[in-house]
Amino acid sequence: MRIVVINHVTLDGVMQGPGRSDEDTRDGFAHGGWAAERAGDEAVTREWGRRLSAGSGYLLGRRTYQDVLAYWNTQDSPFRDALDNAPKYVASSTLTEPLPWPHSTLLGGDVPSAVAELRNTPGGDLHIMGSGALIRSLTPLGLIDEFVLCVHPVVLGTGRRLFAEGFASTAFHLTDATPTATGIVIAGYRPRLPHA
Repeated sequence: MRIVVINHVTLDGVMQGPGRSDEDTRDGFAHGGWAAERAGDEAVTREWGRRLSAGSGYLLGRRTYQDVLAYWNTQDSPFRDALDNAPKYVASSTLTEPLPWPHSTLLGGDVPSAVAELRNTPGGDLHIMGSGALIRSLTPLGLIDEFVLCVHPVVLGTGRRLFAEGFASTAFHLTDATPTATGIVIAGYRPRLPHA
């Protein structure tokens, strides 16, 4: 399996709370819902649908897992059944089994080793949405195969960033870039291997 990050980010790299004003208010973040203005972007919807329908499931951090569960299970949406039926691997040191969402597996203990083991399993892509701490822990170890970022034409100046200050220097190859009618750029990146 490949591990693929698929996330919304601002021009200044903020990934916190893109969907709803109350999605993630940690540290007094008051800009939640910043991606909602462009929520109907057909190119983004198509790309996310294409990516997520071809995948083998999700790899999520605890916070994202709990937020996605709490929100999408209250919505009458085609995403609800798809999310319920997909395998979900949850990285957490605080959750315990059984997990509340169907087809969920807890990855406790040595999460990087568990993710490395998943990568060696045949199958489609495991997608990471949100889950900034998980992404930041796996990237320096070479456990992320691709980043698909929907870069929104907005600068927030504050908020949790995809790659926070102090993150290890990492180079990427651009594999694809598609500008959309609303100004979003859908960009695919692969981490450059140290020997490449």
